[in-house]
Amino acid sequence: MIRDVHVVVGSAQFDDDLQVLTTEHGFRVDAIFPADAPSTAVISAHGVRLRLERSERSERPAPVRFRLLSDDATGTVELPGGSTLEFVPFSTTYDLPDNVPSLTITADDGTSGVGRAGMRYRDLLPDRWGGRFIASHITIPEGGPVPDYVHFHKVRFQMIFVKSGWVRLVYEDQGPPFVMHAGDCVLQPPEIRHRVLESSPGLEVVEIGCPAEHETIADWSLPLPSPDVDPAHDFGGQRFVRHVASEADYAPWRLAGWEHRDTGIAAATVGLAGARVARPVRGGAPDHDGSIAHDTEFCQLVVLSGSVTFTADDGDPVVLAESDSVAIPGGTRYRLSAATADCEVLDVTLPASFTVTGS
Repeated sequence: MIRDVHVVVGSAQFDDDLQVLTTEHGFRVDAIFPADAPSTAVISAHGVRLRLERSERSERPAPVRFRLLSDDATGTVELPGGSTLEFVPFSTTYDLPDNVPSLTITADDGTSGVGRAGMRYRDLLPDRWGGRFIASHITIPEGGPVPDYVHFHKVRFQMIFVKSGWVRLVYEDQGPPFVMHAGDCVLQPPEIRHRVLESSPGLEVVEIGCPAEHETIADWSLPLPSPDVDPAHDFGGQRFVRHVASEADYAPWRLAGWEHRDTGIAAATVGLAGARVARPVRGGAPDHDGSIAHDTEFCQLVVLSGSVTFTADDGDPVVLAESDSVAIPGGTRYRLSAATADCEVLDVTLPASFTVTGS
């Protein structure tokens, strides 16, 4: 059984380092020995325990850099022995890069890489639009329990859509674990604690978020499910929402001859983002021959089933098959045609409402 963990720091100026750390930076002495000529001190503060060991000056121990998240102090302090304390601002925010849109079409070529908790990730937006957005096609081939842990993300926007299979999850303040099936989705508002518990073999989900690079932080202090249930909990101006496909109604989409079901993400984000599932109107409605454009910050279409032909401006038509996607910059004119009867498309935009021009 492991009883304790120490980070060993050698110092050729043991006495001076110990004094600075304990008198100026809040460390306390937990153990020190030998009493007549101390050469080892175990000190702790801010959730870390150091084992400071005296070294001969000729040994030149490698310096250690400590990063301290602080509400007030910034800058770097060098200890007498050469190690440094780096003070950086503690923040619950994120860096939001400038948007660099590009028309990005990705085809599912079957390749993916291993990411967090053993999940396999396929990048749907390789250039990340300058780092502002990320879109991933995530799979769990084997299924069963997922080696996940309670965690949260520092994000502006993040949603999870189940493309196939099922997954069991649990969220802070949202009651007991629940199962999402194909067609279901959730909005994960900023910093909501959650955990993936288990999945079916071959689970596929689409995850879209902003910004592309954001912190995933474990929270070992909060067991889930949490004791309280508060569906209206405000997380950074957003609330959790769970969309169940089997309970949804359809309404006309922005293209004639298409209809969509809304996921509720627009309301839950107060208009920051919208997510819909669109399909050709059942009964063989004609294709929409005209092109449209919209003044969106971001728009991504992911083909969930069937196929559809995408044509941008005066470009060549591209057939988008299942799991293919296209990210469309605002102002780009495009049209969808030749959709198969079983075609379904995930449509994610920021903002939720925008102006559409065209026929």
